[in-house]
Amino acid sequence: MSHSPSLERFLTYRLHLVSRTSDRESSAAYVDECGISLSDGRCLAAIGSFAPLSVRDLARRANQDKAQTSRSVKSLVALGLVGKAASDVDGRGVVLTLTPAGKRTYRKVMKMIAARNDAIFGALNAAERRTLGTLLDRVTAALGENAVRR
Repeated sequence: MSHSPSLERFLTYRLHLVSRTSDRESSAAYVDECGISLSDGRCLAAIGSFAPLSVRDLARRANQDKAQTSRSVKSLVALGLVGKAASDVDGRGVVLTLTPAGKRTYRKVMKMIAARNDAIFGALNAAERRTLGTLLDRVTAALGENAVRR
């Protein structure tokens, strides 16, 4: 009888643990440092990085489901951080961009993300970080675009 590895040795289990721990700590940091939720912060970062975006494209870029993304868009618009305009491509759709206040918050969010990234991966040296990045890129590519993009 073959012996399976214990649960905590599976890479998927460990990746989930890193993700959950990171999300929990990042959630508090978004509120404390930027005054917005984790979901709103992810959306703001994606809009600032990839604008203009539709809500569907934002959901994919922020790695969130469309309902969660729609709630974040409403929140960010209400806070005056994101503007919505009619899409030139799809008359029924909207495109999202940052407002001037959104751009200021985006810069704070990106600084916080960089600091969180350094804290999380501080146990790795620069070469190890590059190697991990390359390996994660390969795994993501192997999963296929449909698995990663909702």
